[in-house]
Amino acid sequence: MSHYTLVTFRAQWWSSSCARVCDVLLYRGHVLHIAGSPDVDHARDALVSEPDGALVVDDSGRIAYSGPFGGIPRELAGTPVVDRRGCLLLPGFVDAHLHFPQVYTTDAHGGGTLLSWLDRCVFPAEACFADAGFAREAAREFCAARIAAGTTAAMVFGSAFPVAQDALFEETARAGLRIVSGRGVQTRGPASAGPLITGEAEAERLCRAEIARWHCADDPGRPDRAMLQVALVPRFALSVTRETFGWMGELHREHRSSGVYFHTHLSENDAPGVGEIDSVLRDFGTDSYLDAYDGRFGPGGELAGESLLGRRSILAHAVHCTDNELDRIATARASVAHCPTSQLFLGSGTMPWKRMAARGITVALGSDVGAGDEWLVSRVANDCFKVHMSTSADRAVSLEPAALLFSSTLAGARALDLEESFGNLDAGKDADFLVVDPSSWPPLARSVASASGPDSLAFAVMMALREPAIAEVFVRGRRVSA
Repeated sequence: MSHYTLVTFRAQWWSSSCARVCDVLLYRGHVLHIAGSPDVDHARDALVSEPDGALVVDDSGRIAYSGPFGGIPRELAGTPVVDRRGCLLLPGFVDAHLHFPQVYTTDAHGGGTLLSWLDRCVFPAEACFADAGFAREAAREFCAARIAAGTTAAMVFGSAFPVAQDALFEETARAGLRIVSGRGVQTRGPASAGPLITGEAEAERLCRAEIARWHCADDPGRPDRAMLQVALVPRFALSVTRETFGWMGELHREHRSSGVYFHTHLSENDAPGVGEIDSVLRDFGTDSYLDAYDGRFGPGGELAGESLLGRRSILAHAVHCTDNELDRIATARASVAHCPTSQLFLGSGTMPWKRMAARGITVALGSDVGAGDEWLVSRVANDCFKVHMSTSADRAVSLEPAALLFSSTLAGARALDLEESFGNLDAGKDADFLVVDPSSWPPLARSVASASGPDSLAFAVMMALREPAIAEVFVRGRRVSA
């Protein structure tokens, strides 16, 4: 559907199983987004910049018109105008990977490697979420941080504790945000992870209970529309056993048709001999890290269970994947959450952008809070541009501004298999958008004022945007607040 097309259908806004409607309003401002459904290599061709643009949001919270203010259809001409001239109207950011129980660990110094950071900082911090009051306050702060950063949708790595997950889903619903999350499953680990570890039967029971309570809780049976959805989330291969992969594969197969997601970490850190990847290969006896998630976790990499890979599978990092692993990810139509900010923080390396793009793998940006110390997805895009410019000559690439905007918005919606609902400002999609006021952040104002065209403007936003400039955040046409 064209982003200039007028749509006349009606839909319902669901929250806590209650229908709500929005006022029909016309937002006037500078519309900037990636229209249609391009891949990353063609994002520049789809970059839309309307300096005097308009978004008409109907009473169901969907975009009825998107385009130049002077082109508004006659039947919408009397729509009340919300004047945001001088401001940018952008799609809401989509964060493809961040950690709820690491909301307070963005400044934790962990000793220089992934495994030591987990042992010294993360596992003890996550154990605090067993306390219901602590978890409730953390959930409020987590949602507030998302709103401040303009993150309207997110794949959230959850807490091991059901009381914390309940708080997360409840606060997210109250705030009016989108979320996919699942409890972080650990059935083995070091002593520091002891409070987070459960037995196999208990882990499966808790996952089943979370799916039953929270998957599509706001819109039952509608994984294409629901704002609250559940994923199966083993922390990573070193935190679970072959038995865990066995029952998790069966559970995923059982619920695949209802849209339950799979989310985990893959090939993040390769410290020789003692790092994540070598440890996985040694523990499982597999030929590759991905084998463990692809049902090939038997001795010698034998097929031993159901694959967890599919269209609703998002693998975080994938920094050190082999060509064979990337081919399998592409064939499965799984996606990668690229987290350059946290990869800098932990010294994990640089994800192979060229090799991913050549295979058509959807790469969406993730903040990876708390290894990432930035909540704002455009700041992650800023790091993304820099790290891919700075890698070895054979891997280096200068990403176009439109590719950065695409990876911060539409690619995330695609990774979540919800591109038909949000990710850009096309007519017919839900009105998930940001009002960015450059005057509230002078460095952004200067950059925007000096922009010489759409590419220059998109780059200015990706480089100079900060939270103070995000004036308003909307999800399905309703302004959200902490």
